[in-house]
Amino acid sequence: MPNDTHRYRITVTPIEDDGLQCNGRCTIEFEHTCHDDWMRILENIQRQRGLSGDERAALVVGTKLLSGLMVDHRKDTDDLFAPLRPHMGTFIAALKDRARDAG
Repeated sequence: MPNDTHRYRITVTPIEDDGLQCNGRCTIEFEHTCHDDWMRILENIQRQRGLSGDERAALVVGTKLLSGLMVDHRKDTDDLFAPLRPHMGTFIAALKDRARDAG
């Protein structure tokens, strides 16, 4: 049976004014598991107009992180993400349509 989950290690490191990474304990690092292949998604939106390469990567990672949190907490009695759910679905559908049209 193929592996239907992908594990990602996300690292956020501030960049100093001189372009170098910060020194000391300033990096945030965490893991996230998702059923989607983020690398394939990023490849599929390479032609997305109006966004730089860094912006496309941020869009994929940010959207997948938020979507994953929303899925993980959808059954919570006090669902923090409830007001966002209908909008997120619409937003993701629009992204898929634009990626398909650009392809």
